[in-house]
Amino acid sequence: MSQSSTLVTDRHFEYVAARTVGDDEFLQRLKEAAVAEGIPAIAIAPEQGSFLQILLRAIGAREVVEVGTLAGYSAVWMARALPAGGRLRTIEFEPRHADFAERWIGESDVADRVEVHRGAGMDVLPTFADASADAAFLDADKRSYPDYVRECLRVVRPGGLILVDNAFAFGQLFDERPTDREAQAVREFNDFLPTVEGLQSVIVPLGDGVWVGVRT
Repeated sequence: MSQSSTLVTDRHFEYVAARTVGDDEFLQRLKEAAVAEGIPAIAIAPEQGSFLQILLRAIGAREVVEVGTLAGYSAVWMARALPAGGRLRTIEFEPRHADFAERWIGESDVADRVEVHRGAGMDVLPTFADASADAAFLDADKRSYPDYVRECLRVVRPGGLILVDNAFAFGQLFDERPTDREAQAVREFNDFLPTVEGLQSVIVPLGDGVWVGVRT
């Protein structure tokens, strides 16, 4: 660690979160409804949502791909950063989750900007055209992350972003015996991503850690 680095602690996370715009009333109701319907209470942190919006606006994104819709929470966050006529294509494998997301996205202020695609990520991504997206956000099964990245290098245009959630393995990155079954897959992916040609990436310590990569 260089002398200019600051050790990030829980207090820093709380400090950042307290100074970031949180969920509005619609997003709060969406999360509560998802829990009530038995959908896993897994979502990006609001400060991550705000960060994703900043990145998308900074590159002038109009087309975004997401792998892992779940309840549609992150899709709404990102779609709100797109201009009129923009599009977010989100992929969900679990039909029940896709049904919920479609229903709630349909009631949101960005219903006209989001398309829910049903199926496995590696079945749907190949149907998207080359360089047809300005950014991609991966938040699905961790074992498939390397395959998603390889496919997104084709789908995302040069200069676009590839963003990947859960770089901190649900808080278990350094545990000797992690209880989360995907922790090891995250560790392997974190070692893999810096080796990918055509992608410059860094982990940003927000939420559960998010990789930010630029397609070179």
